[in-house]
Amino acid sequence: MPDGEIAIDDPRAADVRVLLERHLTSSRGNSPPGADHALDVDELVDPTITFFSFRRDGELQGVGALKILSADHAELKSMHTAEAARGRGIGRAMVDHLVGLARARGISRVSIETGSQPAFAPARALYASAGFQPCDAFGDYEPSPNSAFMTRLVDDPGAQP
Repeated sequence: MPDGEIAIDDPRAADVRVLLERHLTSSRGNSPPGADHALDVDELVDPTITFFSFRRDGELQGVGALKILSADHAELKSMHTAEAARGRGIGRAMVDHLVGLARARGISRVSIETGSQPAFAPARALYASAGFQPCDAFGDYEPSPNSAFMTRLVDDPGAQP
């Protein structure tokens, strides 16, 4: 894991709000109208969601969340790394942390929805490197050419830790 700490955080914290606003702006700016599924701050305080930040020396570097969909299925949400911190393994550390949390909570499958547009290619590559495979729409999502759906079994021996 890169130098830093992943811990539960409050999406309403001032620095987190700034990073989440960048996340929403990027997501919405790279998705057709109505095709963006990023959550805003108010949606992230839902009791089914556990929100985390990655901080290095107190400075916010990235965020991510785990949303419980059912007794055996969870979704990664609001994955975003600050632009200045990209390429340092923070996104991967967050994915691994969230999958580990799902495992600890008895969840057997973790999924993610991200954009299918070129701007989301690095995100899709990150999830693929962590063992996520393309899948059909899940949860409340409808199939869409603007979405890439991916999933992995938490204890899949073929998935990277």
